Amino acid sequence: MSSNRNDDMIKTGLVLEGGGMRGMYTDGILDVFMDHGISFDGVIGVSAGAIHGSSFVSGQKGRNIRYYKKYIRDNRFISMKNLIKTGDIAEVQFCYHDLPEKLDLYDYDAFNRSKTEFYAVCSNVETGQPEYIRITDMKGQIDVIRASASLPYVSRLVEYDGMKLLDGGCTDSIPLMEFRKMGFSKNAVILTRPKGYRKEPEQLAMAKIRYRKYPAFVEALSHRHERYNETVEQIEQLEKAGEIFVLRPDKPLEIGRLERSPEKLQQVYEIGRRDALMKLRDLKYWLQQDEAGTKQPLQ
Repeated sequence: MSSNRNDDMIKTGLVLEGGGMRGMYTDGILDVFMDHGISFDGVIGVSAGAIHGSSFVSGQKGRNIRYYKKYIRDNRFISMKNLIKTGDIAEVQFCYHDLPEKLDLYDYDAFNRSKTEFYAVCSNVETGQPEYIRITDMKGQIDVIRASASLPYVSRLVEYDGMKLLDGGCTDSIPLMEFRKMGFSKNAVILTRPKGYRKEPEQLAMAKIRYRKYPAFVEALSHRHERYNETVEQIEQLEKAGEIFVLRPDKPLEIGRLERSPEKLQQVYEIGRRDALMKLRDLKYWLQQDEAGTKQPLQ
């Protein structure tokens, strides 16, 4: 079932929260979507959500769980050793070039041909504001994905198009409201935290030292929990009103943000698959409804 539509029809969107290795939950859901031919007019991802969303748009079912499990214990993938050596916890050459270009090929052509609009969210450290960047050439714009997933404190700033960028989750962890402003009025949202989760304020001592040259970014970090919690409350209201469709785990995922166990990655991935299969019928029905509640024909 495809939900890609003409410009005069409702535009469907898919919003993907980040969360480090909790993103394997998202990956499981996306693979089920691909199994059942579910697509969207637009996809927007943050950090891990952008990484997993990119393989969804290129139509590469099974790719992410495969390479995550194979390389998760490779120090070039994610390690403190790499952080000390390069300043990035994830080695740039390995993760964003060697892996997709040689070791587990990313289908750049399929992505570039896709009719689905794809956006990654990054945080501009100079302005303290989110940047919603459309990617039309995955290989040429790979630094946007890298920036979106560059966690503060353990990653160097990524320079792209005159901006200095870091993890999009610092300024807009769940960009649903922005996607609605862009014209994607019918959105499915994949969260990696259970219902009722609220973020606590961050400790800013390290931020004030590490990012002293970027006071707007430090200020953004000080309000991160407020923006996150406000967005979650909006999501719960919109979900109750039937305006969005939400998939989320029913309890906290038992996985570390920088988990290195292939078995735990697989477990969280399977939880995502299970939840997607349980909600699949409802999602298909919801996607076929227009804003007046009238069922639309499948395309």
